[in-house]
Amino acid sequence: MDFAFGARDELFRREARAWLEEHLAGAPARRDWERELGAGGWIGLGWAEDGYGNRRADLTRQVVWAEEYARSKAPARSGHIGENLLAPTLIAHGSPEHKRRFLPPIARGEELWCQGYSEPGAGSDLAGIRTAAVREQGVYRITGQKIWTSLAREADWCFVLARTEPGSTRHHGLSFLLVPMDQPGRIEVRPIRQLTGTSDFNEVFFDGAVAEAGHVVGGEGGGWRVAMSLLGFERGVSTLAQQIGFAEELGRVLRTAVETGTAGDPVVRERLVRLWAELRVMRWNALRTLGGSGSPGGPGAPSVAKLLWGGWHRRLGELAVQVRGAASAVGPGDWSAERPYELDPAQHLFLFSRADTIYGGSDEIQRTIIAERALGLPKEPRGGP
Repeated sequence: MDFAFGARDELFRREARAWLEEHLAGAPARRDWERELGAGGWIGLGWAEDGYGNRRADLTRQVVWAEEYARSKAPARSGHIGENLLAPTLIAHGSPEHKRRFLPPIARGEELWCQGYSEPGAGSDLAGIRTAAVREQGVYRITGQKIWTSLAREADWCFVLARTEPGSTRHHGLSFLLVPMDQPGRIEVRPIRQLTGTSDFNEVFFDGAVAEAGHVVGGEGGGWRVAMSLLGFERGVSTLAQQIGFAEELGRVLRTAVETGTAGDPVVRERLVRLWAELRVMRWNALRTLGGSGSPGGPGAPSVAKLLWGGWHRRLGELAVQVRGAASAVGPGDWSAERPYELDPAQHLFLFSRADTIYGGSDEIQRTIIAERALGLPKEPRGGP
């Protein structure tokens, strides 16, 4: 595929840039911002279907939009999970009723989603989930716990992978359920406080939470196929936007190295050059593997991308504190306050990036996926005797 930007792409770039400059002037709240994006038709550019209030854009224009959005420093998207994960999954596996009910509110930025996959003891090994859903009188009643759930406090809905066949094991007997989050007494969300002092993730407890029987995607027992399809959408065009942020972080580390004089150290200099070169490789790998729907680049491509950026970002975080020297270990803060310390960008980068090789599938799991699905190597033994 030719990823050079043509004249029409550059016109689209100017349109996107002008729209972002105009609408970001008021610094809207995140929820209001999603509605503004929806009103402008900017949600769902890459969907395989239109007619839901979204504009259509080919792959190069999706890249243009992602890059311009990142460069504009627009708010972090709270609608990302609905737009980029659930919507393509509904287009591929949902019924016409699912599409009519759920795609328009996502395109308008009116309904936000979170992902109910990981559980304690069943994170990277997703087939080990224990959350159960029992069908009775036209609904499913869900009981169990999910963890590391981004945006659970803001979300209106959650897509939940649950075990609907009693006694089933591994990837058998699972179903993909669409669950409303506004169920007081039946759904509890608890923020997880991190080393950074923030709470980007949550635990979610389901105690008889209700999902309509018609809100099963892919049919009862078809959850594993749907869930794996969804994961194929996870690392697409957004990877390129992520790399814009990575480049800005690398630039800050480089400027700090020059200011502190550590750039004169040949080892530091070599690490900076290597990080710059690896970032370029990540970009070209992302462009090479993008294309079509499903899992871009074939089996294992999303895992390769995750391995590349996870390790890269973690090494950048380590270098960010190294170039500052002893100053990186201290910071301002009121120890009597609820949040006794504040982190500067380098400290936050270092602490948060420690998790990059774990969340979203650990490096070990990604290598296993590449070995088994892409290279066709024998499957790793699972379970005990």
